[in-house]
Amino acid sequence: MASPALLERVEVEPPGPADAAVIWLHGLGADGHDFPPIVPELGLPEGHGVRFVFPHAPQRPVTINGGMLMRAWYDILSLDFERRADAQGVEDSCRRTSDLIAAEVARGIPNERIVLAGFSQGGAIALHLGVRHPERLAGIVALSTYLPVPGDLAAEGSAANRAVAIFQAHGTLDPMVTFDRGTRARDALLAAGYDVAWSEYPMQHQVCLEEIEALGAWLRDRLAL
Repeated sequence: MASPALLERVEVEPPGPADAAVIWLHGLGADGHDFPPIVPELGLPEGHGVRFVFPHAPQRPVTINGGMLMRAWYDILSLDFERRADAQGVEDSCRRTSDLIAAEVARGIPNERIVLAGFSQGGAIALHLGVRHPERLAGIVALSTYLPVPGDLAAEGSAANRAVAIFQAHGTLDPMVTFDRGTRARDALLAAGYDVAWSEYPMQHQVCLEEIEALGAWLRDRLAL
């Protein structure tokens, strides 16, 4: 069977030649237009070479929303986080995102200059795929998110990304992906030996300027900008 076409996406090209990339996955029901406005707020240096890629998730019915068709990286089966994610959908989105990574490599960006990022459901895919990706990545960004399916991170993580840097942030007042789910993901990653830079903010299911500024500083460090 032929591989599906690359996901449609919004791309923000850098002012100079691209030598790094951030692939950023949106949350449930949003699309690739959700996060491009934050790029100027990251404080990247003038003339940086970072291409931002914001893909649109496929349209799929979402069980907890009455089967409504919407952009989603996977179906959400239940409000119970232990039975929440459609594992097949997670794997499908990981394959589609891996294709985007391969496309950046084909455009001349090495794996170790690619950051995989996401918010909420998109962050769940970034975490699930990032630690398992077979080639070393520059880092993983996980905002207001959780680990989508049970698994043994220590056993399933790739050797190449065993020491990958992870920027994780969460709102202490988040009613959708509760703060506890974020800290559980952090603790599981730390227990498996991952390098997690954790931040928390007095906010709900959203991002804030302080968080974006902290992320910008982390990106500058990870990509040596």
